[in-house]
Amino acid sequence: MSVISMKQLLEAGVHFGHQTKKWNPKMKKYIFTARNDIHIINLEDTSNLIDEAYNFVRDVVASGKSVLFVGTKKQAQEAVKEEAERCGMFYVNTRWLGGTLTNFRTIRTRIERLNKLNQMEKVGEFSLLPKKEVAILKAERDKLEKTLGGIKDMREFPGVIFVVDPSKEHICVREAISLKIPMVGLVDTNCDPTGIDYVIPGNDDAIRSVKLIASAIADAVIEAREGVSLKDKNADEDEKIDLKEALEQVKPTKELAEDEEEKPAKKKKPAKKVEEKKEEIKEEKVEAEEVKVEEKEEKKEEKPAKKAPAKKTTKKEEKGE
Repeated sequence: MSVISMKQLLEAGVHFGHQTKKWNPKMKKYIFTARNDIHIINLEDTSNLIDEAYNFVRDVVASGKSVLFVGTKKQAQEAVKEEAERCGMFYVNTRWLGGTLTNFRTIRTRIERLNKLNQMEKVGEFSLLPKKEVAILKAERDKLEKTLGGIKDMREFPGVIFVVDPSKEHICVREAISLKIPMVGLVDTNCDPTGIDYVIPGNDDAIRSVKLIASAIADAVIEAREGVSLKDKNADEDEKIDLKEALEQVKPTKELAEDEEEKPAKKKKPAKKVEEKKEEIKEEKVEAEEVKVEEKEEKKEEKPAKKAPAKKTTKKEEKGE
């Protein structure tokens, strides 16, 4: 019985890796095949490894330790924050500050500053200060909240770190290795899994994929705290899917395998529109110049003609007269 069904993994696009030319050979054992120059991840491995990671996280939390969710790439930011908050754990989703773990004492001083600013606003101290000073303090508070808000209540090292895309979060990975903090990682075909204790091979660029895996880790935390098991909820769905047949029918496109960021709809024939805009700008400039010329001419017409200055007569001319 799996934590996540094979159907859910397929629907979320967890099996889509990167282009074959971008692969990391250390991920070879997790790759099922390639389609249209895109690596396809073996979801049987992914499913089994999710179960292992789930059990490990559950046991860590049951022992009284915490989990730190880390994912600073755009596709992971929202999912990491939502799932960490859902299970009451810590997260970093905007920027990993160097030394967050290895120099935790210094980071704690910044967190204390953040907590102090929040307390000042809460008790109404801001209302007693000049507006300019309040604006400076709020800007400082917002900056600290953005980078440290997810760990402001973390008093000690986490028992495990869940990281999305270890290549992107290499500083976090390096710090965790030096402090011997175990890691669970969502690792794509272009990543180096070295140092990750529990590798979950899968698409770390698709929003749905990241959300699905992060939710499984959050479920493990909730089970450890509340004793509610979620492992058998997808058993029926797994029986209906033949993985090999499903993957043989897969024809991924480069768009599906690459970053699944929320982008605006593509406009038709953008090149022509650019040219049209350039022409419009040129026309506007020409019109503006013509208007200026007309205004100058009008001013000239309005002004009376200047009288020619009288010629100065020399002494010789006067004598000749």
